[in-house]
Amino acid sequence: MPDRALALIANPVAGAGRGGKALAVACTELERRGARYRALSSRSATHAVELARAIAEAGEETVVAVGGDGHLASIAGAIRGTETELAVVPAGRGNDLARVLEIPTKTVEAVRLALEGSARPIDVGEVDGEPFLGIASLGFDSEANRIANASRLRGNAVYLYAALKALASWRHAHFDVTVDGEHHGFTGYSVAVGNSKAYGGGMMLFPHAELDDRLLDVLLVSEHSRVRFLRMMPKVFRGTHVGEPQAVFLTGRTIEIRADRPFAVYADGDPIGEVPVTVRLGERRVRIIAPERERARRRSP
Repeated sequence: MPDRALALIANPVAGAGRGGKALAVACTELERRGARYRALSSRSATHAVELARAIAEAGEETVVAVGGDGHLASIAGAIRGTETELAVVPAGRGNDLARVLEIPTKTVEAVRLALEGSARPIDVGEVDGEPFLGIASLGFDSEANRIANASRLRGNAVYLYAALKALASWRHAHFDVTVDGEHHGFTGYSVAVGNSKAYGGGMMLFPHAELDDRLLDVLLVSEHSRVRFLRMMPKVFRGTHVGEPQAVFLTGRTIEIRADRPFAVYADGDPIGEVPVTVRLGERRVRIIAPERERARRRSP
């Protein structure tokens, strides 16, 4: 069993206050176990990055991100390329990366994994240099993410609400996407680039994506009716939309995206860029503590 000293970096406002509550539970469990740890609260994403970099430079502790996907991505970006390992205590609204890695959502179980689990290297994507771990998307997704972030709704229902509200006023856009030098132009809903499988609280947008395959997955969603869009939404949660004629899947390492009107690019739940934008597979990886892949796959349906 690894004898780890942990440095917890919490986003106390994540998940409508769940970050602060999770930190308190984690500290209680660590005290009970007699573990070596210290707890830090970040004032902002920039502050979280500064804390994580300082811990990595000292090289004596495992960083534990207590918060949501955006908080996790910021910290991962700060320590990628180092030997410092990263554990996760999920405390956000979506917690999609934890879902994909099968990291426990219960804080006590996540703490046990942080103390006892093994680390594996994970790819990191970049949106004009800004790191992300999950999925970066724009177009229809830009509006849906904006609505979700402004909503007071809790739980995964907020993502369905946001998608339906965005759909009511959506007008199609034209996108020009270049994947490793190959151009694709189309009119439609959105462009998504995935390092991971899921976003939006469990939507399996890229069911075949792997976090360590040194590739980014790309989805182009072309023009079709609102009725057909609504029919496809349940399939996205199950990952069975692959093969739909309006959903084109590609893979690559450098994706350049332009659109005929401005769109914010959202990744891991947060806005991190604007079109035109270049999404790349980062050269440096991050070591994340997660359940063994073979065991996790045996538990998968």
